[in-house]
Amino acid sequence: MLTASLEMMRTHSFLRVLLWSSVLYVVHMTPSQKRTNKHSHSERITGLSENDGKTLHRTKRGWMWNQFFLLEEYTGPDTQYVGKLHTDQDKGDGNLKYILTGDGAGSLFIIDENTGDIHAAKKLDREEKSLYVLRAKAIDRKTGRQVEPESEFIIKIHDINDNEPKFTKDMYTASIPEMSGVGTSVIQVTATDADDANYGNSAKVVYSILQGQPYFSVDPETGIIKTALPDMSRENREQYQVVIQAKDMGGQMGGLSGTTTVNITLTDVNDNPPRFPQSSYQFSSPESAPPGTPLGRIKANDPDVGENAEIEYSISNGDGSDMFDIITDKDTQEGIITVKKHLDFENKVLYTLKVEASNTHPDPRFLQLGPFKDTAFVKISVEDIDEPPVFSRPWYLIEVDEDAKEGSIIGRVVAQDPDIAKNAIKYSVDRHTDLDRIFNIYSGNGSLFLSKPLDREETPWHNITVIATEINNPKQSSQIPVFIRILDINDHAPEFANYYETFVCENAKAGQLIQTVSAIDKDQPPRGHRFFFELVPEFAVHPNFSVVDNKDNTAGIMTRRNGYSRSKTSTYLLPIIIFDNDYPIQSSTGTLTIRVCACDSRGNMQSCSAEALLLPAGLSTGALVAILLCIIILLILVVLFTALKRQRKKEPLIISKDDVRDNIVTYNDEGGGEEDTQAFDIGTLRNPEAREESKMRRDVIPDTIFQIRRTAPLWENIDVQDFIHRRLKENDSDPAAPPYDSLATYAYEGNDSIANSLSSLESLTTEGNQDYDYLSDWGPRFKKLADMYGGEDSDRE
Repeated sequence: MLTASLEMMRTHSFLRVLLWSSVLYVVHMTPSQKRTNKHSHSERITGLSENDGKTLHRTKRGWMWNQFFLLEEYTGPDTQYVGKLHTDQDKGDGNLKYILTGDGAGSLFIIDENTGDIHAAKKLDREEKSLYVLRAKAIDRKTGRQVEPESEFIIKIHDINDNEPKFTKDMYTASIPEMSGVGTSVIQVTATDADDANYGNSAKVVYSILQGQPYFSVDPETGIIKTALPDMSRENREQYQVVIQAKDMGGQMGGLSGTTTVNITLTDVNDNPPRFPQSSYQFSSPESAPPGTPLGRIKANDPDVGENAEIEYSISNGDGSDMFDIITDKDTQEGIITVKKHLDFENKVLYTLKVEASNTHPDPRFLQLGPFKDTAFVKISVEDIDEPPVFSRPWYLIEVDEDAKEGSIIGRVVAQDPDIAKNAIKYSVDRHTDLDRIFNIYSGNGSLFLSKPLDREETPWHNITVIATEINNPKQSSQIPVFIRILDINDHAPEFANYYETFVCENAKAGQLIQTVSAIDKDQPPRGHRFFFELVPEFAVHPNFSVVDNKDNTAGIMTRRNGYSRSKTSTYLLPIIIFDNDYPIQSSTGTLTIRVCACDSRGNMQSCSAEALLLPAGLSTGALVAILLCIIILLILVVLFTALKRQRKKEPLIISKDDVRDNIVTYNDEGGGEEDTQAFDIGTLRNPEAREESKMRRDVIPDTIFQIRRTAPLWENIDVQDFIHRRLKENDSDPAAPPYDSLATYAYEGNDSIANSLSSLESLTTEGNQDYDYLSDWGPRFKKLADMYGGEDSDRE
């Protein structure tokens, strides 16, 4: 029969020994089924084979084992004895060998293979490992066979109080509003103990406060820190340091302990009103200070911080509340006194303000402590300074007629010294604003007058600056803008809005509109423009065209007859008079150029050139270009020939004596016969070439149709006989004059001529149009002439 025994441990008490012996006895009497199932089964099989079905009897186990206990942290001089393993197969002759395997076998736990004694080779720590599972077996040294099956057993480490409580943090930080009530929770601290909480009181922690009384307390079980005094003020003390202790063994003597520090801050609440350190303040300001100028700062003290200390300043009363203002500096919480309006020393020299400072974020819980605001008085004295002149107006507007004479007064500006001294002032014009020096000013009284004439059409407005300066102190000056408006006078005549050039079709009908004209005027009458159009009186008699006023500042040009001829008159110049309706009435004459053109049946222009009628119808464009080039070459040759001829030296008119002949001088003037003395132009006797040059060129359109009638020149009143003698004397003294008589042919037939006049010079004075209808009676050879001169055309080109 196997037996297992354990010796008493030296450090165990007598009670533990008794408990241990009882456990051994129970185990000895009741082997573990877990360890015997396999072995019992084998024994039952063997019994059946030997006894042939007889009743089997249980064979007793040879192993006796138990759960061993070992104290942690053993510090004795010898190794700690754990227990002994033994089997009843062991006869004590040394044939059996005990082997130990499992957790810590061979290192932590050592077994004597001969005796089965187990010792702990090292000090054990339950907090590192609380139990070890080992396996034991006994082997026959000779055969190497196990005499007993391998079996497990457990070694448990008994806890001792070897760990002090430890807090989760070495230092805690917390805050609580000031003025909080007693018992207000601040923070909870927590400590843990590594010892076994299920064995004794080694892990039972109790909290206590070592530092921080009487302001705070701690709950011994939960570790919650609470306030212990009422109405703690941040302004008196803001920071508190509290030391909390955690002790195991339920706080009993001999228990281990740990500590932590809690830093507690009282946060601010608005429990203090602002207060001025003094009841009155004194400031001064020059009267010239512009609005917005800061004069000084005042500050009300508030022991609170943050938004609880924010202050709003205002002027609640005083005789200067409309002249000064106060603003709050958000950074420094100061009140800044500023100028609100312009000050005047001559008007008032001292102002008194009542300033109020109040919290912007009052706390309703502390309103019962009193009003959260304070007041103080501010006195401001105004200092006198020498001020520049002041004009009676901020600006001046002067209106003057365009035809105002030079030297006439157009207006006046007024300025005065605002100081008590009332210094004299002189006026001047800033020439940078009047570069043309059109205006001037009397320095003594500020009257403006003209130095040059005005022209509204050139400059309708003049903006000048007038300067007023103190005579005794030229540094004191001020300036004012003066706006001068030029009023319009009707001094410009209306004229055509554009240069008009139109055409009329040869097949035009009477009453047809060919052009609409309009007019412009540089003047600006107050009631607007109104223009009137009409023909020049000389053209109103038998006109080819008429002018119809449309009553809207435009006029229409209408035809007065049917059909126009290009070959007869290719261009008409129609003078039109334009009137305005202002006073005095102004008028001008504009000329409308009307060309006669060939048109199709719908009135579309096709050709306006008179030469086109003479060209053969079958000529192509190339032929026309060739003819044009030939004409240009001929003209160049004529010009070159003329230039060469002028370079030759003049030769005498008579080279030899025999070369004597009569010269006929043609004056190109048709006379009226011997009895015609009215149309005779004596100017042709003087210098026929000069008279020809003075005639109007027919190939150039004149600028104006009507020339002003001039008085007869002096030579028209000289006696003809005296004039002829004078011309003869001049010719006799001229070396280039011919020394022979000359026959002057005037080619002019007078009124008494039988054939009448063939000239068209008097066509302007003829009241009726010449009748060419008789050409139609001369036969088919004169049909072309009859068609060309059969129409009426009485207007001048």
